[in-house]
Parts: sequence; structure tokens; C-alpha cells
Amino acid sequence: MTKQYDAIIIGGGHNGLTCAAYLARAGQRVLVLEKRYLVGGATVTEEIVPGFQFTVFSYLVSLLRTEVIQELELVKHGLMLLPFESTLDMAPNGDYLYRAADHWATYRNMARHSRRDAEAYDEYKLRMRHVAHAVRYMMNHAPPNLNLAGADAPALAGLARHLQHMDRDVLHTFVQLLTMSAADFLDQWFETDIVKAALSTSGLIGSMVGPYSPGSALVLLYHYLGEIDGVYRDWRFAKGGTGGVARALARSAQSFGAEIRTNAPVAHLLIQNNAVRGVVLEDEEEIWADAVISSLTPQLTYLKLAGEQNLPADLVREVKSWNSMGSAGKVNLALDRLPEFACMKGTTHSQAYYAGAFSFGASLDYLERAYDDAKYGAYSARPYIDAGIISVADPDIAPPGKHVMTCFVMYAPRYLKESSWPEQRAAFGDTVINTLAEYIPNIHDILVGRQVNTPWDIEERIGITGGNIFHGELRLDQMFGRRPTSRTGGYDTPLHNYYICGSSAHPGGAISGAPGRLAAMQILNDVGQGTMGNS
Repeated sequence: MTKQYDAIIIGGGHNGLTCAAYLARAGQRVLVLEKRYLVGGATVTEEIVPGFQFTVFSYLVSLLRTEVIQELELVKHGLMLLPFESTLDMAPNGDYLYRAADHWATYRNMARHSRRDAEAYDEYKLRMRHVAHAVRYMMNHAPPNLNLAGADAPALAGLARHLQHMDRDVLHTFVQLLTMSAADFLDQWFETDIVKAALSTSGLIGSMVGPYSPGSALVLLYHYLGEIDGVYRDWRFAKGGTGGVARALARSAQSFGAEIRTNAPVAHLLIQNNAVRGVVLEDEEEIWADAVISSLTPQLTYLKLAGEQNLPADLVREVKSWNSMGSAGKVNLALDRLPEFACMKGTTHSQAYYAGAFSFGASLDYLERAYDDAKYGAYSARPYIDAGIISVADPDIAPPGKHVMTCFVMYAPRYLKESSWPEQRAAFGDTVINTLAEYIPNIHDILVGRQVNTPWDIEERIGITGGNIFHGELRLDQMFGRRPTSRTGGYDTPLHNYYICGSSAHPGGAISGAPGRLAAMQILNDVGQGTMGNS
């Protein structure tokens, strides 16, 4: 049968779309196959409550690579990133920490708790910036495949040279971040609980770790690697919700000639002589291509689509032990009007804080206790909630005068010890609302509707195994050359012509486009060398 495409991308998430756009831009005939009715994967915006557009799963843009924005002309295709300039961290005791875009306002707000911490904050941010810039090399390069002996010697040598020239203090901090807990790391800089708790939460987002868990500092570092158009540590809302990012990527890919098919779930691969020749859809349609690229989780990419019988036994074992159990829920709220924060009554702050982020539960003990619940198979009785009112920055996603509030909730383990998520979903949503009521006295009065997503819902609705938003825990044994396995630390697989490009690949999850871009670069390199997929 005549091959119809140069490349088929399985899964229309943002990394799949990124990979498709780069391949099409290089002149490849590309087809994207998405099982749902719309593209985006976890990067989608949907109308759940009539008139209210929810960013259903993801909600912020912070790691989207500048190269992806510029090279794929995403602004031309509708990408608009909106300001997100402040954070209001609220402690259980009624206290708060407000960090604004104004440097000196932040200094004064922090000095209210501790002048020493206010002084240390600039030094801390500068050190983290230096580490992030040093680590950027790893974000922009495929990791050496440690399974190929001397085959990746140039990549290893390049990494060694980079580490050799890293500033000694920066390298020391980098090693600390790889191994320490967020709380212990921050203890070196700060003395007040609310400051340490507020900063430690970046080490918890989407991961089954507490502030005192070794390895949480690595997650903290990962969230410091972001930049938007070259502006370090810049966080933004996307116009139209995160679905706006997916729409821009899809339009970019189509402008370069890529085809996108929705409602097209893939059943399995077409494999001949250890080489992938195409895919078979669930309706039994066969589509052939020179290369097939999966943006799905390792479990789906290998065990479901390829089949255990076609893979090395040690790879199958590693995939089965890959930790992708979700730890977070997402609760989206439709509001009749803006919430009133108890901690801000009587303050002199303007209401500019509505355009930023809100953190509910800024206390190290509070965070650790929330984690303790999850360790023993229960959702947190008093969860940590990271939230934002996206409609303040983007009024078009809600009716006039109304608002959309998105809540990222820790912790919600994928498997509950004494029940199941379909049975507990409503109670979990109630727990979130009741927790918010401690900080927002009028929340019950202004609530119009809600959507509750647990890790079970994430897995069922968009196919992310375990409901883990990063496709796998961000921990040292699942990063860099071991993401997603020691045999496949790059983007190729043991099957010829078969590649990966999703969040389980290096450098990891979040809306970055980096795995999709790096995978496309490797595929195009293989095409140029005439070695498509030969591992």
C-alpha cells in the first residue's frame, strides 16, 4: 500500500501539535489524530456552565518556550498572553503575603513579616535566576541516551563542558535543588513560615510530595525554568484560556500543511519486522506513514499501542513501574461576582490583586498535614488551593459582570484507600468550597456553578494514565536521560520509525512545547541521515 504521510502524530495535545507544526514546517506531510472532538489534550477551554468558559485542566502559561512562540509564529495565529503580575498568599491564621509587580511594594509587604526575609528575597531570586539560566541548556537539548554506550558521546561531552563552566556557587545550588526538600532549601534563605510556605508551593504543584519531602526542591526548580518571550519567571494567562494556546498551535500546524483529524482514536500500530508502518483506528481504518509519533503516556504509547509482545522485556518492566499517579484535582467555579477576601478587608491595597494568583493555605505545617492525608490514601481534609480569576484578565470568558475562578487543589491521590472517585467527587468538591469559605466569606453566595475534576476524571476524559498532569512524577529517577525509561531517554524507541513527543519525554510536563520541539528536531535529523527511527 502506498504510504500516505511522512508522519502521523497520535494525540493532539499541545506537544503533539508542536511536533506536527515543526515537521510540517520542514516540508513533511503530517497527520494529527486526536480521539476527542477538539485538540489540546489537557490544554483546553470548554463551556461547562452555560456562558462560562473553563480552562478545564491546565490554567497558566509559564514554561512555553520562546523558540516555540517565535518559530511557529504563534502570535500571528492568535496567541495572546495576558498579564499575571501578583500573588496573594493567605495563611490559615488570617495573615497574608502579597507579592506585587512593584518590587518595592513586595519588599514592604515582605518586610511586614521580616525585614531579613525582605532583604534575602532579592538574593534568593537572583541565585534561582542564575541556576535557571544554567539549566536552560538542558531544557533546549535532548538528553544523552545513556543506553547507547558510546553512541551519545558528543551529547555527553557537551553536557560535561556545560557543567564544567557553570559557576561554582550556582552548581552547588543546583545540586542542592536536585536532592533537598523545598522547606530545607528555603530554610537557608528565610526565617518566617508564611514566606517559606508561599515559596515552597512551587515545589508541590502536581507532585506527590510535601514541603519536607526530599526531591520537592527539584519540582521547585522546574517551575523556576519558565520564561515568556525571554522574560524570566514570567507567568501569564492565555486569552481564551489555555485552549487559546492549543488553537494557535493547531492553526500554525495547518498553515504549514499539517492535517488534523478529531474523533479519530487510534487502536494500535501497524508493525512489520520491528518497524512501525502506520496506525489502525478504532473503526479499523488503516493509515500508513514513514514515522509515527506518540504524544501519549508511556503506558499507552508502549503497552497499548505497540503491545508488550513487540517490546523488550526490560522496557516493559520499566514502563509498568513508571510513576504517573495523579496527586491533584482541578475545581472550576462560575461566580456571580468577585469574591471578597477576608484577609484584605481594611487594607490599603488596591484591588489589583484580583488579576493575579491566590494561594490558600500558606503554612508549612498546613501543607504537610494536607500531604499526610494523601500519603494514607485520602484526599486532603483541608487542601492547599492555588487559584486565579482568569476572567479579570480576560472578560470574554464569562458573561458581563460574572467571573470564572480556577482552583488547582492539592492533594487528591489517584486511588482512594476506602472509596472511589466517582463516589467521592461531590464530597471532594464540597471540601474545596468549604475550605475556600474560610478565606472568602461570600463564596457560597456568589457560586453559580462548578466543575470538579479528580485524577480519575483526568484519566477517563483525556487519557492521561493515572491522571498525572505531567504524564509522570517530576523526580530525579524520572528526569533527564531516564524520562521516561533508561532505554528511551530521548525521543526514539526500540521500534523503528516510532517516536515519543509528549510530557513524559524530556524535559517534562507543563505547557512548554519543549518535548514536541526536541522530538521534531530528532526526527528531522534522522530523516536527513536516512536513519528514520533506527535505535
